[in-house]
Amino acid sequence: MNKIIRIGTRDSELALWQATTVKDKLEALGHRAEIVPVKSTGDLVLDKPLHEMGITGIFTKTLDVAMLRGEIDVAVHSMKDVPTKLPVGIVQAAVLERGNFLDILAFKKNEEFLAEREAVIATGSLRRKAQWLNRYPTHTVVDLRGNVQTRYEKLKKNDWNAAIFAAAGLERTGLEPENTVGLTWMMPAPAQGAIMVVALEDDAVVREACAQLNHEPTDICTRLEREFLRILEGGCTAPIGALATIDENEVTLKGVLLTVDGKKKLQSEFSAPLGRHEFLGRDCANSILSRGGKLLMNEIQGAILKTNIFSTKDLSQKQLALFDKSVRVKSKDFIKVSPNRISAYELKKPKHNVIVTSQNAVEALLQNVDAADLRFENIYCVGRKTKRLIERRIGPVKHQEKYAEKLAAYLVEYMEGLEVTYFCSSLRLDTIPTILAENNIKVNEIEAYETKHVSEKVDDDIEGVMFYSPSTVESYLIKNAPDKIAYCIGETTAAEARKHFADVRVAKTPIVESVIELVNEQYVKLHE
Repeated sequence: MNKIIRIGTRDSELALWQATTVKDKLEALGHRAEIVPVKSTGDLVLDKPLHEMGITGIFTKTLDVAMLRGEIDVAVHSMKDVPTKLPVGIVQAAVLERGNFLDILAFKKNEEFLAEREAVIATGSLRRKAQWLNRYPTHTVVDLRGNVQTRYEKLKKNDWNAAIFAAAGLERTGLEPENTVGLTWMMPAPAQGAIMVVALEDDAVVREACAQLNHEPTDICTRLEREFLRILEGGCTAPIGALATIDENEVTLKGVLLTVDGKKKLQSEFSAPLGRHEFLGRDCANSILSRGGKLLMNEIQGAILKTNIFSTKDLSQKQLALFDKSVRVKSKDFIKVSPNRISAYELKKPKHNVIVTSQNAVEALLQNVDAADLRFENIYCVGRKTKRLIERRIGPVKHQEKYAEKLAAYLVEYMEGLEVTYFCSSLRLDTIPTILAENNIKVNEIEAYETKHVSEKVDDDIEGVMFYSPSTVESYLIKNAPDKIAYCIGETTAAEARKHFADVRVAKTPIVESVIELVNEQYVKLHE
């Protein structure tokens, strides 16, 4: 095989270790391979929305996109992080022999706290938290996030008694805490300790090369565990554990579902001869569901998924479906837009230079006159969506920028003439008129539409607010304090938010879907 197999991986120490392991194994078989670290999804350019292609995993999405765009040939993941449904066009190519699947307790001084009523244990995993509280109901479990190294450093610096880690993660990154104990009683996450390689379905050459790495016993066990997880409809937001083992010619699958507080627990265990084990995952899951598992899942979701994000724009069902399971969103339009009556005579007059900064302005113009009556020679606009709408409904756009400030700077430098007509809102920033006026360019403002604030008091437990324009920020502040995280669609909106909010975050691209992705990155739990 002459082709160099490009191995995509996240750039954490653990991820690089896993990718290097796959590279070494491929090269040992005579294949050529190289590692390609992938940091960020950046601006996604795909024919279909990610959710339509089944791209949902926060830890795997970046590599899925890179593969579908032809930037890598395979991706390497901790198998427990991979969604049970792979994206369209991507398939499992191999599962390496499983490492240590146990959870491990790293403690500071001694194990005496295990027999005491009060103790503080750290973990960011709901599964580990639930099982610990089930066994030690009087202990306190605190949240612990970050990669393996970060979490271990936090344990050393805090006054906790201990923290729980995946044994495989500690071993693979070379971290060997002095005081540890294997939690043999704790059910691991489905596929914990296994490394998964995925490839494009139609790349037969790469899939054939990777197939040589597949460890069949691990493949059998992890498929059963993931099927159990899939049927229970769980994920990082549900305390679910599963472990399949093979003893000679018999396969055994154990599964568990708990409430977050550990007070309720349902277990199941089934065995079958090797070769007749196909339905163990289904049987194990259905056994739990039939004994109150459905009600337990509803209780879990209700306990975990309280509303934590507020959107100042009413979101569609498709947009709501893009949020991670750990996020619950309430949305309402915080501004109301209504077109103004504009003199048809004024609109039909020839205009050499025209500025349009929103889709609302386009719609307002066309409610007053037909597009054929507009005699605009040079149209300048803000935003790609606005540009597309103008060119579809009115005519060609001379120039477009992402932000009002950049458009104003461009007009000062390149606009023909010293006069421009600006179709704006009743509520708008002074950025464009101010910059142009300072450069002796006359701005004729025409209020194409009226923007009204429609504010309401949001719940106190809301942690973040999504903003889509400076007006939505202003509207929100009428009845609410700036004590949340502000997730902004673009720099113009963020500039207004920074006047009031301490924590302002900006989407990569100025579209609603990118703001949703920004929220997901904040709320999805990090690696166990």
